[in-house]
Amino acid sequence: MSINEEALGEIIIEGVSRIFSKQDGTSIAALDDINLDIKPGEFISLVGASGCGKSTLLRMITGLDAPTYGKINMDGEEIDKPHYLRGLVFQDPTLFPWLTVKENISVGLKARKVLKDKDDEVESFIKLIGLDGFQKSYPHQLSGGMAQRVSLARALVNEPKVLLLDEPLGALDAFTRMNMQDEILNIWEKKKTTMILVTHDVDEAIYLSDRIVIMTPRPGRIQKIINVEMGRPRNRNHPDFIRIRSNILETLHFAKETTLSYYL
Repeated sequence: MSINEEALGEIIIEGVSRIFSKQDGTSIAALDDINLDIKPGEFISLVGASGCGKSTLLRMITGLDAPTYGKINMDGEEIDKPHYLRGLVFQDPTLFPWLTVKENISVGLKARKVLKDKDDEVESFIKLIGLDGFQKSYPHQLSGGMAQRVSLARALVNEPKVLLLDEPLGALDAFTRMNMQDEILNIWEKKKTTMILVTHDVDEAIYLSDRIVIMTPRPGRIQKIINVEMGRPRNRNHPDFIRIRSNILETLHFAKETTLSYYL
């Protein structure tokens, strides 16, 4: 795939299914006939029960995996391999322990041999994520939230048109998680990057997203798409927020499960 550097970050998913073969000769369908258009600069969340194929879909958008059937396009070009214009952030920050904050953020630029011309941008991203003064710190000297900020900056410094977030806040405590949600929104509003988030946290999806894609249990299909027609910043206790939460939980058949009011 040859990506235009002036790409806008539009993702079009057409009839995508993913079938995995097992060692015993049988197969398992992870995704079935997924169709979704994601506009440039849009913030989309994927929610659904574990095993519904959310992360599999994210990996295919990244180019780390390929559909069994169907295709995924970015700005009119079919995705067939990873590219730095599609960044990926995992739940685990996966920082290199022997590198400093600045060195970890610079890894992709160094691999592309453009670090010399991008050093000022590395510094600007360090400031953007609120870690100015921690350039020479090592991962073991950082809190979980700080490490995840470095992971975000490492993906963003390549100026991706699409940022894929695979439960990046799942390992954080509730207070740090909410602060990180605001950090992600701040970056999204400044950079206008298309963002696709996999999350098990219903409130997180509502707080961050323009649209929420609800997926069925395996094989994963799109059950419903909910438009979040609320301004930002969003009040989690606002009647509209609560209404959307109830709608999502009812769709997922958890409406009466009070212990699952926030997490799937």
